[in-house]
Amino acid sequence: MDMTGLPPATALPPPEEGSQQSAPRHWRSRFIECLAATSNLAEAAAHAGVSIARACQTRRNEPEFARQWLAALAEGYLFLELDLVRRLREGDFKGKEAERYDVANAIRLLAAHRDGLASTQSRARDVSAAEVRASIDRKIEDIRQRMAKARAAGECT
Repeated sequence: MDMTGLPPATALPPPEEGSQQSAPRHWRSRFIECLAATSNLAEAAAHAGVSIARACQTRRNEPEFARQWLAALAEGYLFLELDLVRRLREGDFKGKEAERYDVANAIRLLAAHRDGLASTQSRARDVSAAEVRASIDRKIEDIRQRMAKARAAGECT
């Protein structure tokens, strides 16, 4: 298994650009699953056996797929944030192959994502960006508290 948790043998070769080859039958679910695990468009497209262009075109033309795409990216950012919190708590500052994990850039990326998400959500719901940020912060704090309770329960047994 690779970092996605998905067996590498299940990745399908993408069709050549401009070819008329049809996409695998369940490519959308494979794409969304990999996108959530990696936040990597190219890797998700390769895993699903489609071109990046095909995935992007489908996102533009199918509102439900676009919604799933955004949900998968949000899940990916949540994974990144949880991994960052774990690294900070455990003092784990090494990345792949013993390279130093770039904590500062991870924090900047999360902040930029949070601001962009807040702005997008406020336009969609007609609420202020501050309200959306506060809502996101509450959800993240709830997740942290649940993780702490689960960890404490595991330590006490």
